[in-house]
Amino acid sequence: MSQQIKATELTMTVLMTPEMANFSGNVHGGTILKFLDEAAFACASRYSASYVVTVSVGLVEFREPIHVGELVSFVARIDSAGRSSMVISVEVIAENIRTRERRHTNHCYFTMVAMEDGKPKAIPPYVPETEDEKQRDQAAKMR
Repeated sequence: MSQQIKATELTMTVLMTPEMANFSGNVHGGTILKFLDEAAFACASRYSASYVVTVSVGLVEFREPIHVGELVSFVARIDSAGRSSMVISVEVIAENIRTRERRHTNHCYFTMVAMEDGKPKAIPPYVPETEDEKQRDQAAKMR
């Protein structure tokens, strides 16, 4: 049975494995950055129905280490959109598989641009519906 997919958000969950560890035994920050970009790309591509490129990454915060063996969810949302660009926020939630404890470990913002034949492509207008979406839209415009 088909379910309606909300085009403005996407959750990507990844198991953190030993090859992702840094010298401290935690997941390498570069690994997290790669997944952040992939989640933002997938969210922006879904919304715009096109290939997108990363224009900027802002306000990357590493609040807590992420450990090997944790499930990490990257929750990407469209915060605002213009003619061809989108601001995507990505929240990172690490979950201990055994205890089910969840921690908000990271947050950041991406600006992505829809592309076609090497040029920016017009995207559907973004109309925030919920109060949360309206607040995130305003905050994105202020940044």
